[in-house]
Amino acid sequence: MQILKLGGKTLPFMKFRKFAMTLSTLLILASFVSFFTKGLNFGLDFTGGTAVEVGFAQPADLKKVREAITASGFEDFSVQLFGSSKEILVRLAPQGDGVKAEVIGNQIIDALKQTDSSVEMRRIEFVGPSVGEDLKEQGGLAMLTALICILIYVAFRFEWRFAVGAVSALLHDVIITLGLFSILDLEFDLTILAAILAVIGYSLNDTIVVSDRIRENFRKVRIDDTIEIIDISLTQTLNRTLVTSITTILVLIALFVWGGQTIHGFATALLFGVFIGTYSSVYVASAVAIAMGVSKEDLIPEVIEKEGADLDPMP
Repeated sequence: MQILKLGGKTLPFMKFRKFAMTLSTLLILASFVSFFTKGLNFGLDFTGGTAVEVGFAQPADLKKVREAITASGFEDFSVQLFGSSKEILVRLAPQGDGVKAEVIGNQIIDALKQTDSSVEMRRIEFVGPSVGEDLKEQGGLAMLTALICILIYVAFRFEWRFAVGAVSALLHDVIITLGLFSILDLEFDLTILAAILAVIGYSLNDTIVVSDRIRENFRKVRIDDTIEIIDISLTQTLNRTLVTSITTILVLIALFVWGGQTIHGFATALLFGVFIGTYSSVYVASAVAIAMGVSKEDLIPEVIEKEGADLDPMP
């Protein structure tokens, strides 16, 4: 059986597991600090309200835009560039029952035309606050349900220590990816939630491949050192991991650069998620399994003796 790769060398991945776990712990703590101090910048999908996309003939002056909107009586709003310096996105909190999005959009356009007559409306979106709360709740339940189902599947497919390691890796990926959006104050909407669920699937696929190879080597390789067997398994799957990750990243870079503002956040979440998911598949899942005491005996099937097997055969 061929067990050594890369010029006959087994890479010592688990030698750096303590450093990796320290790094992961620091990233998770930074994410939680950002959650509690800044929170997530929820988009209209979750908060409700009105979004008005506006185009200018010349680069927009955001300071004058804010002053014009404030002078029109709007208070709770945000203004940001959207795709280019000539396009802006105005987000407003719900303005009360019965106020239509078209009315709000016309008021915004009228206010901005006082500063620049070339202003034109591109689109208007409206989401009710109750719908936004429902989406936020359902999105959280979707991620929780996915993690529970994964925990059950991996526990049956491999061994419960690997299940805990796999789910720990997925939680690690979700928390740090959400932390990135909180720290950078990036907008979090339904497309980002979809990207997070895609990251969970991508990371799980990598983790399953690694766990399957570890189980196979536990049964075939005549070595009792758990860490060495895991290093062999990670080395064997390294080529597959790199090829998968690099090809995925190339596609995501193209989406990030040329995909436009609409899917910019989606591409950002997936691009970062692929990096962190590949890292967690190598270090977090395996390191957690080692910390919980996984051994060769846990994955070797028990030999069941048949009744009467110890009796002498009939002459």
